[in-house]
Amino acid sequence: MSDNEGAQPLAKVLTCSDGVYHGVRDDASGRALVDRLTAAGFDVVDHRVTADGADTVAQVLVELTTGFAGLVVSTGGTGFAPRDQTPEATTAVIERSAPGLAEAMRSCNPLGRLSRGVAGIRGGAIIVNTPGSTKGCVEQLEAVIDVLPHALRLLHDADTTH
Repeated sequence: MSDNEGAQPLAKVLTCSDGVYHGVRDDASGRALVDRLTAAGFDVVDHRVTADGADTVAQVLVELTTGFAGLVVSTGGTGFAPRDQTPEATTAVIERSAPGLAEAMRSCNPLGRLSRGVAGIRGGAIIVNTPGSTKGCVEQLEAVIDVLPHALRLLHDADTTH
């Protein structure tokens, strides 16, 4: 896993929210993801906020994943509102999809069926989209957090036992 070989996996969090970006809403979901990732043994090396919208989110996802070997978890922009375009942004930048992750994330709660989040690979990074609600983002991350270190090892062609 690049310079992090044998160390804890790396992660970055991206909050996609017009309200948080403009300072009128608290970033509770972003902080909750940082806390949960840290508790699961990830080294969270970046936490950013961006406005909603496909082009804006795609640009930040490219910045976060370029030269990065780790996990990028977004929160927000996965619903039905017109500016909820995080899945479109993610689809535009990933090179390979990881539908099993997104399916598992949606199946954790009946409201998960309303999430349009996707998951995929860009370079050495795995990107997963979670909802903007604090409860929803943590629940969806919980649904896959156990397999993500193994997925990252596979992506980086590290030794695995399976």
